[in-house]
Amino acid sequence: MAAENLAVEIRDDRERGKLVAYEGGAAAGVIAYFVMTPDPGALVPVHTVVEPAHEGKGIAGALATEFYGMAAREGVPVVPLCPYVVKWAQRHPEQAPVAPDELVQEALRQLESHPELL
Repeated sequence: MAAENLAVEIRDDRERGKLVAYEGGAAAGVIAYFVMTPDPGALVPVHTVVEPAHEGKGIAGALATEFYGMAAREGVPVVPLCPYVVKWAQRHPEQAPVAPDELVQEALRQLESHPELL
């Protein structure tokens, strides 16, 4: 079943660095991320997790789609450090422009200042 057919609501909790998908009022999945500085640097997804009861429903893909949409609306690039988002971006190049190498290196450097995400 594709996520488009689900009653999934996705909300950005920028203060906590979480893009959360809710299904039936319950948190079903999350992309943990940080914002590169100086603002507006880039959005950097680090982990994607879908709760076991919600796996196989397209929730991770819906989160990745919304994450790239959010970045596009804000006019900033995405620098995916999350393995799932990297693979999703490779499968959806029309929605996921490749980040320049220097941005990736800077994101890796800045990740060290976000120990909660390591």
